[in-house]
Amino acid sequence: MNTIEETKLKTLPPNLLHVYKSKLVTAEEAVSHIKSGDNIVVQPGCAAPMEILKAMVNRKDELENVSLYHILIIGDLPYVKPGLEKHFKHKGFFMGANTRGAINEGRAEFIPIFLSEVPLLFKNGHIESDVALIHLSQPDEHGFCSYGVDVGTIKTPTDTSKIIIAQVNSEMPRTLGDSFIHVNKIDYIVEHNEPIKELHQIDPNAKKELLDIYDKIGLNIAELIEDGSTLQMGIGAIPDAVMKYLANKRDLGIHTEMFSNGIIELVQSGIVSGEKKTLHPGKIIAGFVLGTKRLYDFIDNNPIIEFHPQEYVNDPFIIAKNRKMIAINSAIEVDLTGQVCADSMGTRLYSGIGGQVDFIRGAVMSEGGKGIIALPSVTKDGKISRIVPKLRDGAGVVTSRGDVHYVVTEYGVAMLFGKSIQERAKALIDIAHPEFRDELTHFAKETYKI
Repeated sequence: MNTIEETKLKTLPPNLLHVYKSKLVTAEEAVSHIKSGDNIVVQPGCAAPMEILKAMVNRKDELENVSLYHILIIGDLPYVKPGLEKHFKHKGFFMGANTRGAINEGRAEFIPIFLSEVPLLFKNGHIESDVALIHLSQPDEHGFCSYGVDVGTIKTPTDTSKIIIAQVNSEMPRTLGDSFIHVNKIDYIVEHNEPIKELHQIDPNAKKELLDIYDKIGLNIAELIEDGSTLQMGIGAIPDAVMKYLANKRDLGIHTEMFSNGIIELVQSGIVSGEKKTLHPGKIIAGFVLGTKRLYDFIDNNPIIEFHPQEYVNDPFIIAKNRKMIAINSAIEVDLTGQVCADSMGTRLYSGIGGQVDFIRGAVMSEGGKGIIALPSVTKDGKISRIVPKLRDGAGVVTSRGDVHYVVTEYGVAMLFGKSIQERAKALIDIAHPEFRDELTHFAKETYKI
């Protein structure tokens, strides 16, 4: 057990210091309170308490049918390895490379759900949480620990859990907002210092041709963004490309489920000021971050940044209170009527619903807002169009055609709101890759009589 710096703990009043120290245990002692059949919620993203999870997996022979609930976690997940499915059942609300195989092989499970509703499953009693495994900053002088880099889908479920086990880490930044838990509420504290997991944005193996496509998409999106807009932007090549073309914008704001390193320059240059925001003016509102230590240092005790639970951040009615709200989300494929598949490749599950629908709906309800679906016109190898006649068999519709207003590729912008099926098909064909336009046009003529 790595001991937290005593000098920092000395800021606690004697009574709280006594409470804190009385809860200190090893990771092995903490996970001894997990029982077969328990439902466990795990802090996700870059904040997963890996020291506790590893100790839990080491107890595998003593445990059966332990269900673990969380969204995407960065890094290896020791309990989804083949052969452990009788001991641990992963039930994910969003999947990444570390769980995709297990889910599609039937060794783990996926729960499709809007990100705004994940915390409500626990708050409203649809899922009962027996144990919460969380990863926190050191307590401040009042005894409050911060959830740090990930608040969104863990704070509310933790509040409903029967047992709370916390890894306390001096490397975890102290983030502000509705992002704290008091030491009195924690049952067992495991002190363990380690660097917070990092997620780098740029794929070092990305080809220049692909980066050029993302750049063109970013420019097309940036032209839809007006001064004074509030942005929802995630992680990845397209959001990064958009940020490169915002240098001439003024008084932008941020209200987003998550953000990454790209926001730092926008804030430091004054492009993002938040001064024109109609909700939380001057503040960046988010549920979590995925990034590097540079980002973690930036958000530490930063008064312009507030983290809130996802049922607040992603509530479409809350989002809509931001005037000129711009939501930018990606897709795997879009059909000629505007249906968006973003979570599967046919029947093969790939990611999840996430916050796409939350923000698309919130943005279009916003005064002057825009909901944008952005994607390259073709797959990375250039062989398959991502503007398709119809979605693949078994593909999930994440965002319905009624919700979709703007679709953007490197070839331009298709504005679909208020358009007929025939008009939509024509607009989408215009932004498809030229090599596939004849095929798409033939289908549209045969099917929709354009």
